[in-house]
Amino acid sequence: MVEPVSDRLSYWLAALREALNTADPVLAVAAAVLAVMLLLLLVLVLRRGPPTSTTAAEFAEIKGRLTAMSEMTVRRQAEEAHALDERVEQVAARLGIALDGVSRRLAESLAETQRQNSDTVARLSERVDTLSRHMGDNLAEAGRRTTETLSTLNERLAVIAEARQSLADLSSEVGSLSGVLSNKQARGAFGQVRMEAIIRDALPSGAYAFQATLSNGKRPDCVIRLPNTPAPLVIDSKFPLEGFEALRIARSADEQKAARDAIRAAVGRHIDEIAGKYLIPGETQDTALMFVPSESVYGDLHEHFADLVQRAHRARVVIVAPNILMLAVQTVQAVIKDAKMRDQAGLLQREVGLLLGDVGRLAERVAELERHFALSGKALEKVSASAVAIGRRGDRLVSLDIEDDPERQLGTAQAAGELTARAS
Repeated sequence: MVEPVSDRLSYWLAALREALNTADPVLAVAAAVLAVMLLLLLVLVLRRGPPTSTTAAEFAEIKGRLTAMSEMTVRRQAEEAHALDERVEQVAARLGIALDGVSRRLAESLAETQRQNSDTVARLSERVDTLSRHMGDNLAEAGRRTTETLSTLNERLAVIAEARQSLADLSSEVGSLSGVLSNKQARGAFGQVRMEAIIRDALPSGAYAFQATLSNGKRPDCVIRLPNTPAPLVIDSKFPLEGFEALRIARSADEQKAARDAIRAAVGRHIDEIAGKYLIPGETQDTALMFVPSESVYGDLHEHFADLVQRAHRARVVIVAPNILMLAVQTVQAVIKDAKMRDQAGLLQREVGLLLGDVGRLAERVAELERHFALSGKALEKVSASAVAIGRRGDRLVSLDIEDDPERQLGTAQAAGELTARAS
C-alpha cells in the first residue's frame, strides 16, 4: 500500500533540512540538488493528479536513489572526516614539532637574553658605581668651589662695604670741600695746606720756611732756600678760584662771558701782586711760583686762558699745579743733594786717602802672612819626612825576630828614643 504523499514529503523535507543545516559543503550541495529534484517531483505529481502505482514506483525509485545518495554522502562524509582527522593529527604533529622547536629556540633566546641582561645589568652597575663616584667627587669639588666662592664673595662684600663707607666718608668730605671752596679764606687755607704737604714730603726741614718775612715786610706762603745762593724761591698759594666756580655754574652765554672776564681780572691782578711783592732783586729769585690747588683749574687756564699764562710768563711768575710743584720740589731736592755732595768733596777725598793707606797696610800684612805660611809649609814638609822615616824604621823593627832578653829590649827602646829625638 502506498504511503500518503504528504507523509513522504514531510520525511524527505526533514531529511533535507538536516542536510542543509550541516557544515559540510558537499552535503549542503547534495541537499540542494535533492531539494530541487523533490520540487520537480511534487510539481509532476500535482499535475498528474492522485497517486497511482506508477507514481508509487517512481517514488520508490526516487527514495532508493535518495537513500543511496544519502549513504554515499554519509560514507563520503565519514571518509572526509577520517581524512580531516588524519590531517588534523598531521597538523597537530607538525604543530607539536614546531612548538617544540619554538619552545627550544624561545628557551635559548630567553637564556641568551637573560645572559645579555645580566651582562647589561653588570655593566650598568659598574657605570652607576662610576657615575656615583664621579658625582660624589664632582659634588665634593663643587662644594669646595662653592665654599671658596662664598668666601671670596664674603671678602668682596666686605670690600664693597668698606668702599661704601669710604664713599660715604668721601661724600661728607666733598661736602665739606664744597663748603671750603665757597669761602675765600677757607679756599686760601686749603691751597696753603696742599702746598705745605708737598713741600714737607720732599724737602728737608732746613731747606724751606713758611710765612717768612721779607725785607719789604711781605710774608709769602713759602720760601725755598736754594744751595750756593742766599736768594730763596718764593711760592704763593692764594690762587683766586671764585671766577672758576662762577664759570662752572654758568648756564647762558652772557653768564659764561662775565665769569671769564672775572677770571681774567682776578688772576691778572694776582699775578701782578706776586710780581710786585715777592720779586725783590738781590733778595729773592727772579722767578716766583703761583700754586693752583686743582689740576682741572690748571688745565682750564692753559686751555681757555692762554693770555693769562703768557702774562704770567712775562711777569716771571710760573703757574704750577700740585703735580708740577712736586716735580719742581724734587728737582730742588736733587740740586740740594748735589750741593751737599760738592760740599763734602774734601772730606770724601781725605777719607779716600785714609782708606788707601789702610789698604796699603793690609797688603803689607797679607804679604807678611804669606811668608809665615811659606815657612810653616816648609816645617810641615820636614815633619812629614821625619814621620815617613820613623814609619819605615818601625816596619823594619817589626819584621825582625826579637828575643825575650830584657837588657836587649831596653837597648832597643833607647835606640828608638834616640832616633825619634834626632828626627825631631
